[in-house]
Amino acid sequence: MAPAGAIEKPGVVYKVFQFPADKIPRIDGNTDDWAIVPDSYVIGMDQLTDSMHGLKPDPKDLDVRVRVGWVKGLNRLYFLYEAYDNYWDFSRLDLHNDMFEVVVNADLSGGPFIRDLHPHRDIDPWAIYRAVQGVHAQNWHIFTPPGDKDWAMVWGCQQPWIRELPYANAAYSYNFKPGESGRLTLEFYITPFDYASCDGPEHSVESRLTENKLIGMAWAVKDWDDVNAPASAEAHAFWNLSPSIYMYGDASRLVTFRLMPLEEQFHKPVEAQFAVNVVDMERRVVAFQDLSYGKITSWQWDFGDGASSAEQHPIHTYSKGGEYIVVLTVQGPAGKARRAKVWDVVLK
Repeated sequence: MAPAGAIEKPGVVYKVFQFPADKIPRIDGNTDDWAIVPDSYVIGMDQLTDSMHGLKPDPKDLDVRVRVGWVKGLNRLYFLYEAYDNYWDFSRLDLHNDMFEVVVNADLSGGPFIRDLHPHRDIDPWAIYRAVQGVHAQNWHIFTPPGDKDWAMVWGCQQPWIRELPYANAAYSYNFKPGESGRLTLEFYITPFDYASCDGPEHSVESRLTENKLIGMAWAVKDWDDVNAPASAEAHAFWNLSPSIYMYGDASRLVTFRLMPLEEQFHKPVEAQFAVNVVDMERRVVAFQDLSYGKITSWQWDFGDGASSAEQHPIHTYSKGGEYIVVLTVQGPAGKARRAKVWDVVLK
């Protein structure tokens, strides 16, 4: 079941593809980097509902495909947005613009994150804005395409820095003019924040993205087909991944995504890997965690001081300080592998 922080579509968990470290997508509007992503990661119109007017999907009017990826060790979410529209509306300089609206709540904290949905209306509106708007979850109004505007409007006081490098980047590919039909490719990444401060990135906390982590996320596609409509008017359609239209400002109305492990095709049959944690520097106690891949039946540790262990996750006490080379050798039915870490263990 989906956790309480993302309660829409309970029991449904969408997947975020893990890119190998040597295949991180370039933000250039080209889809070549995404060819390795299986079709099972594609989220299309069949997963969206028009929460504005109850329209039925019509690929002759609008057809959207979205893939989301991540890279282990980087707190970024990568997106490939591919869309056909029979009328691209982006000639104006206000919010009247075809749009891909993405909301991310990576720590599943839930709850309202815009001023207008905050329950305590008697508090000073500016104080609520600074304390809540885009702080624990972020709403990205991404213009498709932006025309003469910035590529995105991030709904909060973090906007001057959160949509710029190194926290975000975007590239488009299209060849149509306003009012024409055609296909658009948008490639971008964003950095989700557990705490995004109005005072800037140095006062903020990035969301830590780790393997198998569940995050709250949803998106909506705003499709305008009338350039003369006032900015306050409703879009022609509001295609939503969440069943709730309030996903735009309440993180409890999102759906659940899982940051997936690497697909099997990107692994060797057996890979040795481990992590080091100095538990007690004064006593020189070090814990080792096996992170090897494959069906492993034996572990052999060389701690670099003449001692060894056959445990999977050993704890070793060194008799003296120094800089040590630790080697893990693993073996299983598919073969044998080893990994050495040079001076990851440094003790006083």
